[in-house]
Amino acid sequence: MNRFAAKLAEHSLALRHTRTEILQVNVGKLCNLTCVHCHVNAGPKRKEIMTRDTIDRVIAWLAKTDIATVDLTGGAPEMIPDFRYFVERVTELSPRRRVIDRCNLTVLLEPGHEGLGQFLAAHQVEVIASMPCYSPDNVNAQRGEGVFDASIKALQLLNSLGYASDSSLPLHLVYNPNGAFLPAPQAELEADYKRELYDHFGIRFNSLYTITNLPIARFASYLKHNNQLSAYMELLNNSFNPQTVDGLMCRNTINVSWTGEVFDCDFNQMLGMQWKNNDRALYLWDVDPEAVAEREVLTNDHCFGCTAGAGSSCGGALV
Repeated sequence: MNRFAAKLAEHSLALRHTRTEILQVNVGKLCNLTCVHCHVNAGPKRKEIMTRDTIDRVIAWLAKTDIATVDLTGGAPEMIPDFRYFVERVTELSPRRRVIDRCNLTVLLEPGHEGLGQFLAAHQVEVIASMPCYSPDNVNAQRGEGVFDASIKALQLLNSLGYASDSSLPLHLVYNPNGAFLPAPQAELEADYKRELYDHFGIRFNSLYTITNLPIARFASYLKHNNQLSAYMELLNNSFNPQTVDGLMCRNTINVSWTGEVFDCDFNQMLGMQWKNNDRALYLWDVDPEAVAEREVLTNDHCFGCTAGAGSSCGGALV
């Protein structure tokens, strides 16, 4: 039984697409880290990456639309061979599109990625960076030993390039809880982050986004291993907030996999809940962007993660 659908019905709510404003592209599962909370099961040995041919097909589709934002995620999106090619192609489109890079920060310091920060700045790419805490213990516990120090160096590099001080170079940080609980209030955490990171490291950023960990893939395995999965699911269910539904990211976003298949969100992608037509998987180039409005969003119990408490989206809390 889909308890989330039942909860929506209980509150007389429908979850349908509105006009598409964001094209979110998961370019693959390759990553230099293996974070505990990762819903993608990303890591250094993953082979799933978007090819140049698929990138070209995505660009050709995008060029025919007025979708304003392209949100690149992974894995570490910068690690696919054609990441810079992808960014260049998108930024050449008219009208100009806003490009977001969901960055784990440490990749900016990886061998073979020299000049990546400068490239992002030159193309005015908005950076949304994972930073689970402003102290090393929590960051290293969630993302690996030494990640905190590397993240600080990467943030200082981005600041030196104008990020967070130049209005055309926004830099936002992402907080994920390091356990089976909901994030603290976003505004309070943001104030703490800004104070601590500036006072200790001279780092500035624009906004902090709190994102609830969804019980998918590696985080689900962590919960099962610690006998916390059932309790966490009940926490999410019991924390359902109907006021979050209007702002859910699945309403104005089309999510695309590294192969070009289409989903409502990145979480649905990892669960194989793709769009279909007569049981045939739909690819982005099969989709008429004007016909997406009012399409019913595919849901399941994991969706409680985005509607719990203050809500959770790729842009942080919802209410």
